[in-house]
Amino acid sequence: MTEKANSAHTLTPSLKRYAWLSITAAIATILLKGVAWKMTGSVGLLSDAIESFVNLAGAMMALWMLTLAELPADDDHAHGHGKAEYFSSAFEGFLILLAALAIGYTAVDRLMNPAPLEAVGVGLLVSVVASIINFVTARILLEVGKKRNSITLEADAHHLMTDVWTSVGVIVGVSLVWLTGWLWLDPVIAMIVAANIIWTGWHLMHRSAAGLMYVSLPAEKLEQIEAVLAGYREQGLDFHALRTRQAGSRAFVTLHVLVPGHWTVQQGHDWTERIEVDIRNAIPHAHITTHLEAIEDPVSMIDQELDRTL
Repeated sequence: MTEKANSAHTLTPSLKRYAWLSITAAIATILLKGVAWKMTGSVGLLSDAIESFVNLAGAMMALWMLTLAELPADDDHAHGHGKAEYFSSAFEGFLILLAALAIGYTAVDRLMNPAPLEAVGVGLLVSVVASIINFVTARILLEVGKKRNSITLEADAHHLMTDVWTSVGVIVGVSLVWLTGWLWLDPVIAMIVAANIIWTGWHLMHRSAAGLMYVSLPAEKLEQIEAVLAGYREQGLDFHALRTRQAGSRAFVTLHVLVPGHWTVQQGHDWTERIEVDIRNAIPHAHITTHLEAIEDPVSMIDQELDRTL
């Protein structure tokens, strides 16, 4: 059995700078949205500002978990620390749920006790600037997160993008309140915002739980692996017991390689090396474990399951 990791993984640039970008954007939007709320008195804009506090807490958690995830493997963590990223995603989802409860409480109170809005035009302009900052930051984080297989950056990006759409809804809603004088619209918009971010929080927590439960690689990546193996099957080799899992930015792939029994150990080793290289080219940052078996030996067929029965 051989194990090969992609050594380039340890040489890739740190993702922590993107967490710092998220932290900076969160602080900027908290200040801007806070000013917009104080100027207008809108609970819709207040709900938007509260969500930015969640962004800040999530970004700080992301920085911590990315720092931990980048630590090299050690005796107690032979597969590295990549799964730390899932804790960041779950924590951010939990914070979102708490923010939704706070927003909902504030909205119900305002619905029962309506209050006029003030300086709406300037307040909305400030909120628009904050939304632009979030949009640009979210696009950067999403692009890097997908490229580097970082669930932490992807979760942060999706949350920020949700914040952007939330802000758009709030801006439109508060504008309608301003134009129509329907004060009840303001708290109703805040409650819609709360419901929306509850869904986002649930999605993040569900995805984190799936990652901690050794979920398999996505279907498109499994198809890429199968495409590599299909080429080798045409050359007389076969495979079974293919298992995959994701741990943060790292992918783990294990499989049994069946080769002609008369081959020498060197021949079998050379072919598994080629297979591992091809899979690693298809799935960057993959840690690949192969087990060599004789294709003619019936015993090779009894260990396809996770736990060998005989």
